Amino acid sequence: MLLRIKGKVSFLDSHSSAVVLQVHRIKMTPLVLGVGACLAGWIALYALLCYTNGSCGYEWNCRLVTLFHGILAVCITAYIGYIDGPWPFTYPGTKNTPLQISAMVVSLGYFIFDMAWCVYFRTEGLVMLAHHTMSILGILLTLWLGESGIESCAVLFGSEITNPLLQTRWFLKHSGRYNSLLGEVVDVLFVLLFVFMRIFVGGAMLYCELISPRPKFIIKCGGVAMYALSWVFMVDIGRFAYRKSQLKYQRWMKRHRMAEVNGQDVKRE
Repeated sequence: MLLRIKGKVSFLDSHSSAVVLQVHRIKMTPLVLGVGACLAGWIALYALLCYTNGSCGYEWNCRLVTLFHGILAVCITAYIGYIDGPWPFTYPGTKNTPLQISAMVVSLGYFIFDMAWCVYFRTEGLVMLAHHTMSILGILLTLWLGESGIESCAVLFGSEITNPLLQTRWFLKHSGRYNSLLGEVVDVLFVLLFVFMRIFVGGAMLYCELISPRPKFIIKCGGVAMYALSWVFMVDIGRFAYRKSQLKYQRWMKRHRMAEVNGQDVKRE
């Protein structure tokens, strides 16, 4: 009798698990279709740019798509964080809202497109590919769990807010306008904004995530991984800033010495 009861309980548990899984699959179907539609949209935008702006090259047009996504993602996630809510520092681990889901679906479609483009053309290193891989997996996990969407949107905002400056720097460099006052301003703003958003604000966000009991452990691990990747980027940016400051110092010293030599020549005359 006891074995029969246990058998029935086991059957009911397995049946209920199968029903829950089936319901979850039904709920995920519109998301899969949405991601596919967004991916097709990003591909169509890239193809349109290549058709109308083919003389500039494939990477130029891909970076235009990246610039457009960065501006769009920042605008949507800023609205989510500052107006629609909830505030990510106070309420991590909450259920995903329709607007959060939409923002993540749009960005997921873009990251899949850009990841495929980078792998095919081999333009990026392992660090950037790791960033795209972690972004794709993080968004997929958040959509699958149905929670922590506000943290994902906050990470998208912090990651993409420096993107327009990064793309502007690339465009200036490849159009011969990088060695100018505008190039200097773009570099300074990029470094300052990256340090502030990725390191300081990102660190505060990670702390709130880790001390909160709501987010799942795997989400917290993902937050730690993304923050660690930000420090990898920070090391590269620090090296770049050091090299550039050294170069500017050497140029200043050279001009200073030339001025001294010219001054001595004037005195002799």
